[in-house]
Amino acid sequence: MIKFQDIQIGDYLQAEYEGKVWDGEVIGLQKDQQLVQVLTNVQDFWFEPNHLLPIPLSTKAMLDLNFTPLRDEQGNIKFTKGAFRLVTPDSGNFSHFEMWYREDKRHNPHVQYVHELQNQYFEMTKVHLTKD
Repeated sequence: MIKFQDIQIGDYLQAEYEGKVWDGEVIGLQKDQQLVQVLTNVQDFWFEPNHLLPIPLSTKAMLDLNFTPLRDEQGNIKFTKGAFRLVTPDSGNFSHFEMWYREDKRHNPHVQYVHELQNQYFEMTKVHLTKD
């Protein structure tokens, strides 16, 4: 489950309904009833936060967001997208990393899921992190 206050329009997450799970994008928030409108490959629908699941941060998720992976001399993996950088100690290990954009550098931020990365990316760049 994702806390309602952690969800922003444009976030990617998974929505569950009657045992089926779809990847989707948040396209609306109804704050008074705490409902989240999610666009999936089937349709858009309103969900309560207890039917939303975070997408774990992974190499696949980074590639889906169009990051370019580069391996440095120490074996670290640097994911780049424009001027934004995220460095992990090795491929697939997102338990400890650094990310930076220009002079804003963050060591080991509390980011385990795609929507958390999207929110931090927006804080740093003032641009939404999308799959484009």
